[in-house]
Amino acid sequence: MSKVAVETRKTTLSAPASYKSSKTLGNRIGYGILYAVLGIIAVVQVYPLIWLAMFSLKTNQEVFGMSPFALPQDPQWGNYAKAWTTGHIDVYFFNSVLYTVSAVVLTVILASFVTFAITRMEWKLSGLVLGLFMAGYMIPLHSTLIPLFNFFKTANMIDNPMSVILSYVAFNLPITIMILSGFYKTIPREIEEAAVVDGCSVHRIFFQITLPMTVPVLSTTVIINMIYNWNEFVFVNTFLSSDKWKTITVGVNNFVGQYLTDWGAIGATLMISIIPVLIAYFILSDRIVEGIAAGSVKG
Repeated sequence: MSKVAVETRKTTLSAPASYKSSKTLGNRIGYGILYAVLGIIAVVQVYPLIWLAMFSLKTNQEVFGMSPFALPQDPQWGNYAKAWTTGHIDVYFFNSVLYTVSAVVLTVILASFVTFAITRMEWKLSGLVLGLFMAGYMIPLHSTLIPLFNFFKTANMIDNPMSVILSYVAFNLPITIMILSGFYKTIPREIEEAAVVDGCSVHRIFFQITLPMTVPVLSTTVIINMIYNWNEFVFVNTFLSSDKWKTITVGVNNFVGQYLTDWGAIGATLMISIIPVLIAYFILSDRIVEGIAAGSVKG
């Protein structure tokens, strides 16, 4: 073999190694840039929570006399006690928990029933029923306030917690059904056919087979419904007038006066209202990712 041929062979053999090393270096740089961008996004999203925590420990003088980014000189932990007792946030907090949990449970149960009937059972009007629920998703919330108020007034349900809970359920059903239907369609029908052969009724198929399989996507719908119900303001402010029935989102107004506003107590109230949502999200975060990805691939 000539000298030129040997050198050409060496060059050919060494090219893949250099190409692989340069590709690895490029991947590292790309991942480094990606992690840096994601880190900046994470800081931007988390910082408002940190700022609110610092804000809740300040006095009115510190709020207006210092930089908004300054740390509290003397942390006012009493703002939380003032918000919890003086501002009746304990009552509002319990009401928020009651309305949110009740509405979420009703919404998830009813949406599961409807989705199972539409996607897993064969009947002529299933498509029409699904279309009606999806049409409800397009109705603006504020356009229903006056009709709902008149309806609840006729039914003697003004200043009644059921008016708020039923409103939450009605407005959350369409989005919940839409999320569940994408997952239900991916469940193999052979599972249900095998259950029927074994003598299972429709109710047993739903409660013992289908419903347990939908736990990941149910977690997604639970957190979505919880965030909406917990932060909702319009329905509570419209349908409920007594302080004993109001929620924590409306109770913030207790610290806003004509001549003086206790900003530290307002910050403490907002922190108290955020904590349950954060806890629920951290507990269900893995399930939420599974639920979002569950219906994205068929089969």
